[in-house]
Amino acid sequence: MQAASATGPRGLANKLQVVALAGKERPLPRLQTGIKEFDHVCGGGLVPGGCILIGGDPGIGKSTLLLQVAAKAAAASGKRVLYVSGEEGISQVRMRAARLGLADAGVDLASATGVSAICAGIEPDYGLVVIDSIQTMAVEIIESAPGTVTQVRGAAHELNQTAKKQNVPIVLVGHVTKDGSIAGPRVLEHMVDTVLYFEGDRSHQYRILRAVKNRFGPTDEIGVFEMTGLGLAEVPNPSAMFLGARDADGPAVSGSAVFAGIEGTRPLLVEIQALVGQSGYATPRRTAVGWDSSRLSMVLAVLETRCLYDFQGRDVFLNVAGGLRLAEPAADLAAAAALVSALLDKPVPRDVVLFGEVGLSGELRPVGQESARLREAERLGFKRALAALSSGNGKAADAAHGALASVRIPRLSDLTEWLREGG
Repeated sequence: MQAASATGPRGLANKLQVVALAGKERPLPRLQTGIKEFDHVCGGGLVPGGCILIGGDPGIGKSTLLLQVAAKAAAASGKRVLYVSGEEGISQVRMRAARLGLADAGVDLASATGVSAICAGIEPDYGLVVIDSIQTMAVEIIESAPGTVTQVRGAAHELNQTAKKQNVPIVLVGHVTKDGSIAGPRVLEHMVDTVLYFEGDRSHQYRILRAVKNRFGPTDEIGVFEMTGLGLAEVPNPSAMFLGARDADGPAVSGSAVFAGIEGTRPLLVEIQALVGQSGYATPRRTAVGWDSSRLSMVLAVLETRCLYDFQGRDVFLNVAGGLRLAEPAADLAAAAALVSALLDKPVPRDVVLFGEVGLSGELRPVGQESARLREAERLGFKRALAALSSGNGKAADAAHGALASVRIPRLSDLTEWLREGG
């Protein structure tokens, strides 16, 4: 048997086209959708030819958000926008648009699930195309049912190639199951340019749009929205929103600390709450909402071993107010302050923000972007910041924000002494 030719079918070689790395490229023009929070998360707007995947739990508001984005983008850019729904009929989409006050928006609608027909209908003069949702799309040459891994991958590949060919940004909607498999966008994350997650509790009015992958901008950016009767409204000042429930003029309450965090490039202040009480079970409960439970266990172990606090036999609950999920190690110090405050029943002063990473030996480590954290705290009226011993950049940040007094401590035990003395 003769070996297959390395030159491909019929012996015709497709020569690889190469160019030099050195060269000048013009900045990619971006489509402004008219929704600042959405553009911020995308890195400044939508890139022509880019493929964006938005994932989230069913019913969280993805379709509502994207219908608003489509309508605003059509008005802001003056270009046609195509909204393809595989889950709803055209009359249903029109009813939702009327409820949102978008009945007269310049958006073309289609109700279809065939990928070939959709790709054939995507024209270069479209400013944006929305596919809702990728789980309902089907490639005709694939025999499996819509929603399966094979169909989802095939449909996403065809739509991604069409976006590049027609130089039109395409937004795909993907539903997420509890484990993020099959129905969710996990199988598609490597195929698209940008991955956004729409997070929030349906019983809570706030929603967070988070970037976890972005080839055209920074990752870990967030946009904050509020669900209202007229759809999703932007929240231009998330820090004030997350701290809005705190009574600034009332007495301080134990078990509460304000963390000065960074989400992407945006400084964000959020309240961390802790509750410590006697356990009625043989194994005390350790529950964290909005924070990593393993991180909670580590901070408790350091407090017990290095600072000699007794959390044995006590239930511990930690909550990030407002429904935000924190992943920064810089939240360690604020979480530890809330825990110690709840245990000792000694409030953390209301005018203090905290940030710093806790090491296993009990030391506090400085974190990045201290100047942005201090600037946000000063803007919201805080008077003091408690943090780790600063590096050179931290000293410069202290000097730049002299109105905000910085208290620098080297170890977690210094925090506990600071709380014992009433701050």
